[in-house]
Amino acid sequence: MIYKDDQASIKGFLEDTSNLKSGHTPGVFFPETVDDLSELLKGAITEHRRFTIAGNGTGTTGGRIPLGDYVISMQKFDRIGEPVLYASDKAYMTVQSGALLDTIQKKAEQSGWFYPPDPTEKLCFIGSTIANNSSGARSFKYGATRKHISRILAILPQGDVLDLSRGSCMADKNGIFRLSLPLAGEIAFQRPQYSMPETSKHNAGYFSEEGMDLIDLFIGSEGTLCIIAEADLMLIPLPKTVISSLVYFRDLDDLFRFTRLLQDREHACSPRAIEFFDKNSLAFLAEKYPEVPAGSEGAIFFEQETTPDTEENDLEKLLEEMKACNAMIDQSWMALDRYDQAKLREFRHTLPLLVNEWLSKQQESKISTDMAVPERRFRELFDFYRSTCEQHGFVYIIFGHIGNGHVHLNILPRNREEFLQAKSLYREFIGKALALGGTLSAEHGIGKLKAEYLVEMYHESGIREMARIKKCLDPFLVLNIGNIIPAAYLETETH
Repeated sequence: MIYKDDQASIKGFLEDTSNLKSGHTPGVFFPETVDDLSELLKGAITEHRRFTIAGNGTGTTGGRIPLGDYVISMQKFDRIGEPVLYASDKAYMTVQSGALLDTIQKKAEQSGWFYPPDPTEKLCFIGSTIANNSSGARSFKYGATRKHISRILAILPQGDVLDLSRGSCMADKNGIFRLSLPLAGEIAFQRPQYSMPETSKHNAGYFSEEGMDLIDLFIGSEGTLCIIAEADLMLIPLPKTVISSLVYFRDLDDLFRFTRLLQDREHACSPRAIEFFDKNSLAFLAEKYPEVPAGSEGAIFFEQETTPDTEENDLEKLLEEMKACNAMIDQSWMALDRYDQAKLREFRHTLPLLVNEWLSKQQESKISTDMAVPERRFRELFDFYRSTCEQHGFVYIIFGHIGNGHVHLNILPRNREEFLQAKSLYREFIGKALALGGTLSAEHGIGKLKAEYLVEMYHESGIREMARIKKCLDPFLVLNIGNIIPAAYLETETH
């Protein structure tokens, strides 16, 4: 196992895309085997070490940034197995946690299989996507990562290696999990008793539901309860054909009506992704794509899986829906082959690049939301975002996963005063989303940056429930301290 403590090696582990600047660490370990990981954790108490687990630095909440703890880098855990067939239409692939999502998806597709989770960032480690229960555009149809994991190999905080398959450890009727471990001994703890929000995307705090599976507690726990060393990913047959579309609208009411039609599971179209761009997002994109039509109030991007036999009929139904909702049909973009679909994906992913380019000329960083609400309450949240920003004269964009009632508001401050105003308003945005039955985080997680806000969602009682579970599995507070649970609750909470 490699260990590095020179500043050149450490520097890259003190940053991610969160803009958190306070990271520091004595050194970085690069384990190569499960035994390496187990030995590091076994020796943590006698060596007086705590650890922060590092993915590939693509996170937005500071989760991998150490605040004085040692770092465990997972980059050596990069092996990817071959797809293994276990039913005519099902396969699984065993991967180590440091393998890149992009590499995994490409390898699956080469064998005719499909791994549905689709976070925007393709260079993330697969283990990080599991620890974060990552989602993305295709979550509208397929849900988040949790639904596509059948097994994990978890290294627990005292060094125990737990090979955990879905269905092998369930909460009893009282919500109690029981484990018998070689090192930690007998452990029993109750699942959190709070309720999940009624949103189709949610990634804030520990998961809980009646009769739940232990694997679902670890998924989304952001490395606070275990280190995920490897996992079995569930694969489905690769869709034969996909229709991709970017549909422009002159009127937001028409756009929202079109969105509701697409969301209707019983309706003609059955999309796997429904994404939104507001007129300010389109204005940024028009700098590079002059074909973006003037006068558009917004656009909907969506993908629909089809087959060569049904594609023509599906296209006719789609055009009927567009006409019924007064879409700008002549200016809209239909991508029916791989080349055009790649160009359309490039269009979608260009927006954050253009925003970052604009921000590089400013002195302040953006303020970005990740809240989601039940789909029926989304318009109210959207109107609140927009009216608040207009009242303050902010430069802003609203874009993202409208199909799941989840978009990102990015406020782009031009000076310190606007930055402070926007940061103050962030709590108002959280309060509005929670009042509408929503979640603090739909996909980016909590990490260190949002831990203080989690109290507003679960109240002190809910945070103390998380702290109780954390200290049952990690009594010496070895793993990822500061992520999800504010440190003060761990210092005072007993198990």
